[in-house]
Amino acid sequence: MSRFQRRKPKGQPIDGWLIIDKPSGMGSTDVVNRVKRLFQAQKCGHGGTLDPLATGVLPIAFGAATKTVPYVMDGTKTYRFTLRFGDARDTDDADGKTIATSEVRPTDAQIQAALPAFRGDIMQVPPIFSAIKVAGERAYDLAREGQVVELAPRPARVDRFELESRPDADTAIFTVQSGKGVYMRSLARDLARACGTVGHIAALRRMRVGPFHEEAAIPLDKLGLPGDTPPPSPDLLLPVATALADIPALALSEAEAARLLHGQAISLVELMGRIPGDANPDGGLVRAMAGGRFVGLCRLESGMMVPERLVAQEGSPAGG
Repeated sequence: MSRFQRRKPKGQPIDGWLIIDKPSGMGSTDVVNRVKRLFQAQKCGHGGTLDPLATGVLPIAFGAATKTVPYVMDGTKTYRFTLRFGDARDTDDADGKTIATSEVRPTDAQIQAALPAFRGDIMQVPPIFSAIKVAGERAYDLAREGQVVELAPRPARVDRFELESRPDADTAIFTVQSGKGVYMRSLARDLARACGTVGHIAALRRMRVGPFHEEAAIPLDKLGLPGDTPPPSPDLLLPVATALADIPALALSEAEAARLLHGQAISLVELMGRIPGDANPDGGLVRAMAGGRFVGLCRLESGMMVPERLVAQEGSPAGG
């Protein structure tokens, strides 16, 4: 093979989404690597990190689906976590070391009174054990080295934050619905402080990421072990376009799809009668579909439909 020839990627060309119910004790990247080996896939990534302690919905993108990951990560997320009062940890969860204690245990009424301040558009200081970069270094690397890490508050959107139950004086269980980049560990830490005590997350489960819900999640151990024969069936994968279910769909002919795939914009005049009623003609996104096949995402602007994120799929019926 000459040095000008492209090396063929290892693995099978598979497109689609697999929704994993992540077990506690594994990092998100470890799950991705295991799933990639199980399916012998060429390309694989995840749609939103979960802490090793956490369980629940971890969307895994294969092949063409990796191009839609940003749209999944921007979607609504739902969590349930257990807050343990009286014990602050350096990681803000049960995996860390105790750094402060308190005998104060808030009443349900005190918790309810504190919650409204954490709903809506808020400013939040991320945990020092997080992947945020400080002077080019990951915060968690600096924290592990014993360095003092100071992170600036960041805007966050919390649409729902409810006290679900109170198993005992030491613990409380909450449900949270939030947007992108909200740290549950920070919510738990700051709520405990607002109640006059300290605390950390003892358990955390993600129940939804965008269009993906825990009902569709497959436990990792149900897929078998790397090297098992045969490997898991690609039929387990959801279509690439599933990740974009909330974006209005626009039907195209094969000729129009071919034009898009060559980078050509299409006049909205040509598409009259097919433009979805809930699509915003002034900068909104649409999901271009040809005969049920997902072609890509396009933006409507200046009277044209302009290709923004095109998907050339191959190999798997899960790609559509």
